[in-house]
Amino acid sequence: MVGTYASTGSGNGSLEGCLMARGTAVIDFGAFPGSNEATVAITGQTAITALSDVEAYFMAEATGNHTATDHAYAAKLISLTADIPTAGTGFNILARSEHKIQGTFNVRWVWL
Repeated sequence: MVGTYASTGSGNGSLEGCLMARGTAVIDFGAFPGSNEATVAITGQTAITALSDVEAYFMAEATGNHTATDHAYAAKLISLTADIPTAGTGFNILARSEHKIQGTFNVRWVWL
């Protein structure tokens, strides 16, 4: 499954002299019966390099499908991994679970 994202900031943020960007994405596992895997592409990151560090994580905030509490416990069931960035473009966030998951989850991301 593929999700959507929204950038909430980019470039010129400073963390020890590094460029930094952050944003939100929606991971969509689909309707019943759901899926064990979902992916969302984060694009438009023109300052990202192949050596940039990327992190994805859950925050306790609701979506149309899941409550803030569901998000607070999502990390116990769903692992998030960011793949190697493509310079000047972006990266993918991969979500995986041993259990079939349904619906959408909000994911936050940051790179530097």
